[in-house]
Amino acid sequence: MKKYLLKAPYLLLLSVWPVLGLIYQVLNEHPQKAADISTSFDHNIPFIPIFIIPYILWYAYMFVYLVYFCFKDTKVYIKTLIMIVLAELVCFTIYFFFQTTVPRPDPQGNTQIIHLVKSIYANDQPYNCFPSIHVLTTFSIMLGSLNLQKKHLLNTISIHLFGSLIIISTLFVKQHVILDMIGSMFLTTFIYGIVFEISNLWVSQKSEAVYVKNKG
Repeated sequence: MKKYLLKAPYLLLLSVWPVLGLIYQVLNEHPQKAADISTSFDHNIPFIPIFIIPYILWYAYMFVYLVYFCFKDTKVYIKTLIMIVLAELVCFTIYFFFQTTVPRPDPQGNTQIIHLVKSIYANDQPYNCFPSIHVLTTFSIMLGSLNLQKKHLLNTISIHLFGSLIIISTLFVKQHVILDMIGSMFLTTFIYGIVFEISNLWVSQKSEAVYVKNKG
């Protein structure tokens, strides 16, 4: 219990989340003419309203797994959060200079699922699309989880299964197009290489240098 209490203050770092959300909202006001980068592939992707459920569950997914990372491995938690912040800042810069939009369908029906889709559409303008925040943050969690030690198999499967559902949901509910998804995954992978791989290499080299020095 004492170990968890010592790690709890690191949860305050999550306060950066509302700040990032505020920046997103400001940029979501369509400040300039937005480009449509959808392709014929996107036009052939069906609109499947039920995928609005994993799309919305993204909020819980992010919070639950970042908290889990914090208590499981604080270093992985901090690096994952840094990766997300850096990736979002890059996204915000792109949104400011190159605004894109996504053609949305007109959902028909009176079901609860359709109401959820309409609610998302009403509260999130079809801008700030390339790269996708939904995809890059979800993919950051998936990549960050690879660095956790002594992972439980079921938990690992759930991180990647639900993460994959969230990523493809962005296409099926017509919030993003394929280039938004691909761009996010490339950006996240690049930043992951900087935050995780290079830092791990630096720590490894430092430890080896200390070992050689002590041995000498």
